[in-house]
Amino acid sequence: MDAASALAELQGLSSRIESAVVLDDAGAVLAATGARAERLTGAAGELLTAAGALRSPEDEVARVEVELAEGGVFVLRDGGRTIAATTGPGAIAGIVVYDLRTCLERVDAKPKRRRAKSKGSNGNEEGA
Repeated sequence: MDAASALAELQGLSSRIESAVVLDDAGAVLAATGARAERLTGAAGELLTAAGALRSPEDEVARVEVELAEGGVFVLRDGGRTIAATTGPGAIAGIVVYDLRTCLERVDAKPKRRRAKSKGSNGNEEGA
């Protein structure tokens, strides 16, 4: 699934997410939603850098959460890709993280190949 489709699905499922961005391994935007997407992209990089500075160099930051009075900011990194989102107040962090992780896993996920139906000896499709 492409990043734009994955984000559209995410917004349909999670009403608390106000804006979101998906970034590739170089930090380039693959898809974005919401009015704050450009600012969110910069903030995601800064949050990951700040969190990484607190750990040893070989530790990759996988998740950063910031809770604010008016909502939250979430950044998740997996397999070189990053997703960042802002939420409104009252969002349940565990659910938001689950939704973001699911969205990120769906980006560029290869669809399963369907097995071709074989033709029987009478020329009709079997298993139909």
